[in-house]
Amino acid sequence: MKKVAVFGQTYTINAEKEIKILLDSLEKHKVVVFFEDNFYKILKDHKHLSKKYPTFSSFHDLNSSFDMFFSLGGDGTMLRAVTYVRDLNIPILGINTGRLGFLANIQKDEISESIDLLIAKEYRIQERTLLSIRTKPGVKKFKDISFALNEITIARKNTTSMIGVQTFLNDEYLTNYWSDGLIIATPTGSTGYSLSCNGPVLSPNSKNFVITPIAPHNLNARPMVIPDDTAIKLEVDTREKDFLISLDSRITSVPKKTKIYIEKSPFTIKSVIPSNQSFLTTLRSKLLWGEDTRNESNL
Repeated sequence: MKKVAVFGQTYTINAEKEIKILLDSLEKHKVVVFFEDNFYKILKDHKHLSKKYPTFSSFHDLNSSFDMFFSLGGDGTMLRAVTYVRDLNIPILGINTGRLGFLANIQKDEISESIDLLIAKEYRIQERTLLSIRTKPGVKKFKDISFALNEITIARKNTTSMIGVQTFLNDEYLTNYWSDGLIIATPTGSTGYSLSCNGPVLSPNSKNFVITPIAPHNLNARPMVIPDDTAIKLEVDTREKDFLISLDSRITSVPKKTKIYIEKSPFTIKSVIPSNQSFLTTLRSKLLWGEDTRNESNL
């Protein structure tokens, strides 16, 4: 590992100690560090950096010469990081200075150890499937970044009335979900919004997507797991003129006659998993699987 990119958001400046540990660990191994431009300016303004660093400002400034992309923050920062990397195949490592941290799974006290493991090549690459969207008519906001790592969500706008989402799989009619909205989630996104709506947890290497209704009116509507080579078409019925589409945290309003086409993206995101980490370890620590809180109350 000779050259890396580092990205963070405004709240990451509270992690001054972690930033210093990361830089010291990388520079100990003579790794060249590039900072995302806006993040770099924030760090400079708060005097968190002792010297100058090269910067990048967009996807177009990155290329295959970068060995790794570090995301410093929470899962939201990781989702933003994906918009910089896109299809460049630069592996991404998330350092969690936020809260839950399913994607950003390196904890604050593990930074130095994790860098040593990376240098020693003691890690594996986990490929994460993305969703791609196109609409008819087209949505300008999604023209350049028409993909999502976690989920694509259809939701009602400015009303207490439900929306109907007619759903077709490979051109065959499935059902009309009368609900507050509909989530199409990847295995990565199965531990996010979909999970909070009672969707199942999928292993990151599963070849599936999840369709999860949001507060469905028809109570027999349940989340459905489908193969990830399925072509999904959605048509929305709403009393309002518009409804909402979100790609991860990027959201826009579209006219109700808009047709939506969703399928697996032609590229994957390469997530770095150091040898001391695993998805099951993350599940146990983040969702407290196997923990019995009844016993803790007696301690």
